[in-house]
Amino acid sequence: MSGAVRARVVGLAADALGRMDAQQLPPSLRRVAGFTPARRARLAATQIAGVLAEDDGFRERVAVQVRAGVPDLVRALEDDEAAPADPVDLAALAYLLRPDGWTAILDAGNEATEERAADDGGLAARVERLSRQVHSAAEQLKEVRRRHRDQLADLKAQNTDLRLKLGQARAQARSAEAESARVGAAAQEAASAAEARASTLEADLRRLRARTDQLERELAALRKGERNGRGTETMRARLLLDTLLDTAQGLRRELALPPGSGSPADAVEAMVAEHGTRASSGQASMTADDPLPRVHLIVDGYNVTKAGWPELSLERQRDRLLGGLAPMAARRGAEVTVVFDAAGASERPLVNRPRGVRVLFSSPGVIADDVIRDLVEAEPPGRPVVVVSSDAEVVRDVLRAGARTAAALALSRLLARS
Repeated sequence: MSGAVRARVVGLAADALGRMDAQQLPPSLRRVAGFTPARRARLAATQIAGVLAEDDGFRERVAVQVRAGVPDLVRALEDDEAAPADPVDLAALAYLLRPDGWTAILDAGNEATEERAADDGGLAARVERLSRQVHSAAEQLKEVRRRHRDQLADLKAQNTDLRLKLGQARAQARSAEAESARVGAAAQEAASAAEARASTLEADLRRLRARTDQLERELAALRKGERNGRGTETMRARLLLDTLLDTAQGLRRELALPPGSGSPADAVEAMVAEHGTRASSGQASMTADDPLPRVHLIVDGYNVTKAGWPELSLERQRDRLLGGLAPMAARRGAEVTVVFDAAGASERPLVNRPRGVRVLFSSPGVIADDVIRDLVEAEPPGRPVVVVSSDAEVVRDVLRAGARTAAALALSRLLARS
């Protein structure tokens, strides 16, 4: 940009600063905004030119003010029919407004300035040449405008096409609304049918509820009968134990039999102890050939505890069972053996073994059911043996061997009441 064009640009911008809001001015120009235009152009020319070159937003705001301030010069730039103007003014205005082809106009202004400075004598020739350049630039501007008119015509055609498509879309929308109304009517009919179906289902539901109430009452009656049956089973188990124990003790007192030592179960316990970690209990008991031996009560430990107290840990189950059997053994004088399954354990847990109760853990790989069978088979014929277990196979085998059985749940309930 030549010096003359730059000075004209700064002059136009300095004049426009006075008409702009202070908030629209860059901070570097707010201080000189209150000066006169000439003083602004003289004192802040460098700042104005720099901000115009760097800030397009500020330049555009200045261009708005300049367009309003010099309308004749704007017409000379934009209207081919307007009176010609100074190329320097046109170049400065083109720099601020940036119309199509503005760089050519700016170059023409720069060249006009250079021509004036180089040779005042050839001013007319230079002006003519520059006029031709301006004319050429104006022709370029006309060509640009023609292209813009063609583009505008194309946009109008596209707009017409879009309006046609919009009409078609509206027709489709009306058709869709009609279809929606039809679907709504069908939905209303379906809702009415659903309400009728719901009424039928509610009637069925009321009948089912009545049937459910009846079944619940029947189930309650069945449960009550089951509880009564369980109570009978517990009473029979207790009666069996009491009868056997009382009979044995009465005959022992009547015949004045001395207490014996040892028991067939001791041999089984010793055999189990060889493979386990528990030592023999060494319980004092009758010999195998005692004519009136004590009742031997064999308890399937975990079968009883899991039936009576499944919510407890295994350790608490063992303690509760052994704690309940100890007073029974003391009162009845029976030989009591409790067998716990430890087939899958490498170590046997420690237990607080009460007095009068033999505690056995099955050997590794041997289930408690087999130990119970061994205990029953080791007893001599005629000795009263009662096995407490609900395992069907165990019950079948010990009954075949001559023992009697009691249900696991019956013993746990008996211990709970004692």
